[in-house]
Amino acid sequence: MGEYRFFPDRPVSNYRKSDSVFIVCSLLLWGLGIFTLYVCSPGVGERFFGNKNYFLNRQIVSSVVGFFGLIFFAVVPVKKIRKFVFMFAVISFVLCILAFLPGIGSERKGASRWIVIPHLFSFQPSELVKFAIVMYLAHMFDAHSSEYEESSKEFIYPVVALLLFVVVIFCQRNLSTGIFVFALGVAMFILSGASLKWLIPFSILAIPAAVILVSMEEYRLMRILAYIFPEKFRLTAGYQTSASERAIGSGGIWGTGIGDGLERISAIPEIQTDYIFAGWATMMGLFGVTSYFILLVVFACRGFKIALNCPDRFAAYGSFGCTLCIFCQSVFNCAVVCGASPTTGIPLPFFSSGGSSLIITLCMCGFIINASHCDADKESGQTLKNKFDNIETIGGVVVEYE
Repeated sequence: MGEYRFFPDRPVSNYRKSDSVFIVCSLLLWGLGIFTLYVCSPGVGERFFGNKNYFLNRQIVSSVVGFFGLIFFAVVPVKKIRKFVFMFAVISFVLCILAFLPGIGSERKGASRWIVIPHLFSFQPSELVKFAIVMYLAHMFDAHSSEYEESSKEFIYPVVALLLFVVVIFCQRNLSTGIFVFALGVAMFILSGASLKWLIPFSILAIPAAVILVSMEEYRLMRILAYIFPEKFRLTAGYQTSASERAIGSGGIWGTGIGDGLERISAIPEIQTDYIFAGWATMMGLFGVTSYFILLVVFACRGFKIALNCPDRFAAYGSFGCTLCIFCQSVFNCAVVCGASPTTGIPLPFFSSGGSSLIITLCMCGFIINASHCDADKESGQTLKNKFDNIETIGGVVVEYE
């Protein structure tokens, strides 16, 4: 397959082609998501809003905004994007704070996670945080890589930033997203080669902290109990997962087909959001599930390949974080839908109804595409692939050759 050129007028000598395989995978995942929402959401839209295409229409509008974001992050030079990374992180944090303010934030089911402009749109700032923290950490890891190796003085800033974002998300009563953002940040710390000594005390406190956070909210405790004892809670806290498993099982190998099996799908509460993968699995069966995961793995492999070979280290770190974010969210969501993990609020990228998630996912894809064709930054030096090739472990000590 050939490679698409975002900048056809640039001199060939200064030009790197965009990864067309990654672009095709992104478009296919988006298309499958729109198709699945179109088939699965009419019943819910008709029941609550009197419009079968309510969720589909909203998703299409969000797609238009998201593709503008994708094009922006794909064509604007990485160096220019980098100049606004700190401002991007600050704005994301401020938006998270604004979600608590009456008249600006909206409280739903006891959680203050949304900013609402009446009659226009609602937005979930924690989705923006996923992108913002990846960009901020990528900037810091590249800008201060030598300081991290020699001293921990500069190291404190990314750690504090990560913890501040996690704490404000926890305060929004969004435990699953807070844990996900923290895990994403830790993965990027590991990639950067920075010392993880700060992680030791957090690891020691993790278990009691998790117990306290879960016990603070009854619904969290019920989700854990429903996961451990599914039969006892299949008609209460575990009903959504139980209905999802029954729907998936009815799909068999080849699926029920489009239009069939809707009774099973409509039995899943809020099928259009976190459990929409059950609708795809019911319609397409094991064949469709396997096809989806093959596409997702190709998407992730191309994204990680772009990160490893990108000549600009900031773009490399950023594209790695964006790819990891989308891939892990997809896997975690599917695990929840299949009953392999306790219920969380992690959406399925490209599929779940929700403009915030879709817009940020497309923007991340745009940045990854940018990394696939961006020029080398002379100050960044070697690619991540070359960096890893130069690292050798001798007697338990990591040695990096110049």
